[in-house]
Amino acid sequence: MPRLSFVVVVFVIQAFCAVFFVSDIVFSVIGIRARPISWQTREFLEIGAALGLILGVGLGWLAFRRTLARSHRAERQLRVASGAFMELLEESFDDWGLTPAERDVALFSIKGLSVADIAELRGTSEGTVKAQTNAIYRKAGVSGRPQLLSIFIEDLMGDTLVEGESKTSAP
Repeated sequence: MPRLSFVVVVFVIQAFCAVFFVSDIVFSVIGIRARPISWQTREFLEIGAALGLILGVGLGWLAFRRTLARSHRAERQLRVASGAFMELLEESFDDWGLTPAERDVALFSIKGLSVADIAELRGTSEGTVKAQTNAIYRKAGVSGRPQLLSIFIEDLMGDTLVEGESKTSAP
């Protein structure tokens, strides 16, 4: 909350500074003359407005850097999760004793490709792909693609929930 308050204060200062500079220019162009102020006061106002704008640029740069760092962290975590998912797939394929062709078909199936798309990609007939998917389902002990996907989703969620519980239940 203190960070948010600080950002709001800086934003208000920047808005005031921008209004000060822009209104001065607009009033000069339109020909509206305000009551003159002493040059010392005007100098202090201009210096304060310039400092406020510089502060805003600095904070904008910091916010940009933090956002960029968060983005890089999220990308790294996504790569790790993707690698973990591939490891989980490979382990399951090994446990089920899938042939290399069945592994390809299973991976394409998990990615959501249709039987026709898989057949086209692999250069085989749809009948062959259907036979391979049936063999995959039989070896995995499931009755179809939704159950096959649920095996991996449950494994991934189970690991996350166990890690989350251990973190929250630790004294």
